[in-house]
Amino acid sequence: MINSKDFLKKLKENDLEYFVGIPDSTFKELIDEISKNDRIQHRIASNECEAISLSSGYNLATGKIGITYMQNSGLGKIVNPLTSLLSKEVYSIPTILFIGYRGKPGEKDEPQHKMMGRIMKKLLDDLEVPYKILPKEINEAIEVVKEMKQVAKDTGYATALIVEKETFEKYKKNELSETSKLNREKVIQTIITKTNTDSIVVSTTGKTSRELFECRISRNELPTDFLTVGSMGCSSAIALEIAMQKPNKEIYCFDGDGAAIMQMGTFTTIGHLKPKNFRHILFDNNSYDSTGGQKSNSDSVCFEKISLASGYTHAKNILDEDDLNSELNNIKTIDGPTLTIIKIKKGARTDLGRPTNTPIQNKEAFINNLQ
Repeated sequence: MINSKDFLKKLKENDLEYFVGIPDSTFKELIDEISKNDRIQHRIASNECEAISLSSGYNLATGKIGITYMQNSGLGKIVNPLTSLLSKEVYSIPTILFIGYRGKPGEKDEPQHKMMGRIMKKLLDDLEVPYKILPKEINEAIEVVKEMKQVAKDTGYATALIVEKETFEKYKKNELSETSKLNREKVIQTIITKTNTDSIVVSTTGKTSRELFECRISRNELPTDFLTVGSMGCSSAIALEIAMQKPNKEIYCFDGDGAAIMQMGTFTTIGHLKPKNFRHILFDNNSYDSTGGQKSNSDSVCFEKISLASGYTHAKNILDEDDLNSELNNIKTIDGPTLTIIKIKKGARTDLGRPTNTPIQNKEAFINNLQ
């Protein structure tokens, strides 16, 4: 396996010192190293399309090639800028895609990664993006990086490095305890006790949905919430349309800061349609928790002002349990859409499980409950 610090040093020696993207657990050690290195330029993007655009701006301004990193789920998102911005038929802008390989055929992974894992290489072929698997030995890896950089330079287009699991050495992160913030799992339990028996919950991808599922099991309740296991950022739009179609039911959307930022335009759609039964709960820990706790941009975002400017009827930041209980009681008396931003700690318990039913079973149970 590759030592991230050594790899980053060699990338810089090859004039690769600009990184932008959305993190993936496949190479979380490298992203951690990039984040604390003040000798390189690093941009945390809101989504993969923006990452491609930032990398394009870097190339236009400097003539240099940047590295645009993402999970392979993001490959579907960048089809448009690849074909209509970077393409040799348009502006011919080079970048190196650094893609985490989730859902590799023959390897165990979560269901939301299986299809992209199966079609990723074919999709890259169809997009005319040359690619190679990044070797797991540093000298071989650097030679491949240099080759892909030269191809990008010669063709004026994107090339790709596919990063498999266990490519980079693991190490233990030392994180400071956040004693002043709330625990997401306990907050979810509190919210569930405050909802009506016929309330509907749609939750975002990652640990939020896993904790919600286990909360239902611990309460001896049938899990009928919609767990958005993939499609990061899409849970709020899913919940919005359900709220529009089922105006007599109370709809809760459990969202995350990274997911909300990724699809922030949905705030304007929610505010425009103004469903009175829509309760937007946003868990904010300033990180992409499920991919390794990499930093998001939420520390410079005022979700409260954004939601109110978008047309929400009410928004409030929550910092402690007293505020939480008061707010949960309050929003039940207010016409929505409402936004409750809850500042929470990073991380989850080490023995947190995953839903034991399949996504199809989850969907069917949700539909039956919704009726």
